Amino acid sequence: MRGHLPRLIGLAGPVYGELLSGVVASVIGTFWVAGLGGSAVAAVTLAGTVENLLLGLVLVVSSGTTVRLAHALGAGDPAAAGRTARAAWRLCTVGTLLLAVPGFLLREHLAGVFLDGAAAGLAADWFAVAFPAFGLFFGQRVADELFKGAGDTRTPLRTALLANALLLLLDPLLILGPGPLPALGVTGAALALTLSRAAAFAVTLLLRRRRRMPAPPGGTGPAMRGIVAAGAPFGLDFTARMGVGTAQLGLVAAFGVPAVAGYGVGYRALLIVTMAFYAVRQAAVIESARLAGVGDTAALRTLGRDTARLAAALGAGAAVLCAALAVPVTALFTDDPAVAGESVGFLRMAGLYLLPYALVVALGGVYQASGGGRPLVVAVLLGLGLQLGAGAALSGPLGVDGLWAGMTVGAVAQLALMRLLVGRRPAAPAGAERPVRGPAMPAGRALETAD
Repeated sequence: MRGHLPRLIGLAGPVYGELLSGVVASVIGTFWVAGLGGSAVAAVTLAGTVENLLLGLVLVVSSGTTVRLAHALGAGDPAAAGRTARAAWRLCTVGTLLLAVPGFLLREHLAGVFLDGAAAGLAADWFAVAFPAFGLFFGQRVADELFKGAGDTRTPLRTALLANALLLLLDPLLILGPGPLPALGVTGAALALTLSRAAAFAVTLLLRRRRRMPAPPGGTGPAMRGIVAAGAPFGLDFTARMGVGTAQLGLVAAFGVPAVAGYGVGYRALLIVTMAFYAVRQAAVIESARLAGVGDTAALRTLGRDTARLAAALGAGAAVLCAALAVPVTALFTDDPAVAGESVGFLRMAGLYLLPYALVVALGGVYQASGGGRPLVVAVLLGLGLQLGAGAALSGPLGVDGLWAGMTVGAVAQLALMRLLVGRRPAAPAGAERPVRGPAMPAGRALETAD
């Protein structure tokens, strides 16, 4: 392999393992909660949806931290790296208070907006645990991105494996309460998640302390604004995709329960391959911001080409796997013929969608981290809007297959608009400070100056 491919794969591999471990733990946790009945499943589903919505705001800080830290280290500016780390923790503290306190106080109202009866009560019980512990979620994301911004994607993988291993152990103990332990149900599930996150975060903080460099004196206002400016496109991108996903589910629901269930099964299977695209995206963010800090525009162009090659290979491979394994993979989740038929149809049609989508996701990391975030968000929003419009129009003559075809139309449109609107990337991320020029730091020494 030549160019940046070895570095991209080395960074992306641990990120993929981190993402995959979280999905596996979530699926197994859902299995234990499912034994409590439909109200419990509805409550936990709402809790997951709310956390995903809050994640859009968390990503502004965490992703912005990755970009700004990698840029500072690439520029050989340890003072800016230290200010970035300190600013990230301050933003984490402020963000936690702004989100967790109102969430806890309004937990019953929030649950009642979406659910009623027993399900609403169970959701409120979950929020009573989850909102006070929200700082663990936010803090872990920030700490992970401080490692990643310094080129270390293995430490976040290890802490994620620790958290998810603990969750797998604690879920049945606290949800079902075997032996002398009481069964806590949905509250137990929330406690299990909190305890697993607390243990992982404690280990993470110990690792950070060993590698810490104090920031220089002075305010962190400019660094905080730089993080928000660099991270805003990531948060907007995620939130837009969440919103379109919800609207897409509404369109699928018009074709009946089997279509919704089949879409759910197929989508979960698709996560296993699409997470590889997002792993490449994170690797591309780290490398792009570092090279932007160095000011090496030629290397940035090479990185873009290598990222596209890797994404294309992953997208094409994923398409082949979905077409070839649609039937056996679906059989792992359901034996209902109607649901299985819908899932198989979705996975086979997804083969057309995965290649352009892989390129959109991975190249988006290069563009966002090297200064093209704002036009990229415009391209994504326009493409997602076209996806919904095309899906709705094609579903008339093609039925539910028209919705899957609309996904392909949207991905191709996003890719074309990205190339049109982003064009040549500037060699510095949004919110970048003017670096103090010095020799670029080797990747191996980056963690010594992370905070």
